[in-house]
Amino acid sequence: MISSHLSVVSLRDLMLVQAVRRHGSFNSAARAMHISPSGLSHQVQKVEQALGAPLFERGGRRIVPTAGGQRLLEQIDAVLAAAEHLQQVARAGEVAFGGELRLGVPASLGPYLLPHLIAPFPQHFAGTRLSLSEGKPRGLLRRLNEGELDAVLAPRVAPVSGVAMRPLFFEPWEVMFRADHALAGKRSVGIEQLEASDATLMTESHCEDVLGGGHVQDVSLESLAALVELRGGYALVPALAHDRLASMPNVVLAKLKGQAPGREIALYWREASPWHVDLQNFAVLLRKLAKQRPGLKLVDEAS
Repeated sequence: MISSHLSVVSLRDLMLVQAVRRHGSFNSAARAMHISPSGLSHQVQKVEQALGAPLFERGGRRIVPTAGGQRLLEQIDAVLAAAEHLQQVARAGEVAFGGELRLGVPASLGPYLLPHLIAPFPQHFAGTRLSLSEGKPRGLLRRLNEGELDAVLAPRVAPVSGVAMRPLFFEPWEVMFRADHALAGKRSVGIEQLEASDATLMTESHCEDVLGGGHVQDVSLESLAALVELRGGYALVPALAHDRLASMPNVVLAKLKGQAPGREIALYWREASPWHVDLQNFAVLLRKLAKQRPGLKLVDEAS
């Protein structure tokens, strides 16, 4: 049975507590939650009184949880996640994804795949809004696990407990040279023709394992092209970005001969999601789009 003290606490109160923990500041949390700092402090105190324990240490430059408060905050997170799941289940069946699909996409994939997805998405999922978040694969998968995203497109990783995965397509790497590179005039080159010391590589490509070295940079593809233009040498870039990168001045692209290295893209979602059927249908749409794009290869779903 829920005590009379705790029954006066609302989900909104718990969200305010969560915001203080996330921002580490009453003022920052108040701005984010559109409430006055004094009002926020009052609501947090109400929750603390209902629980019979302080949640935060006050007086320092940054608000931090007490030892006991940390354990209570974990339970508050679980309560809010359960409330969100309850809302999703209640909306299930009305429209796909309950009316909104929150999709995470790596920055090295989104700008080159999404233009082909925006038009057919409402045709397949009428009444559903596609909300997009870009980032790095690891951060996107963390946000998926924390319930901030409904699904994530990312390179294939080792199985994660509580996360479902459906393989989609394999995207090979291409070589981007500065226009004056000795190999720049060739339509295709072999890996053995590339000097590892001349490579500038994206962090997420892991191509240094293929080449035996290279300068790894945590940058966007456009910045990678700028580095190649400035430094010379070459970079390995995903095939979907071919048209965009080929239009940039002073760089040219070539195919890799033979079995080119690349990345396998998969769709991830929480096993507890109520949108299993919708997500499977979304994966079918993504595989259909991949089949239409030159260079991409569908991955055997049993693999």
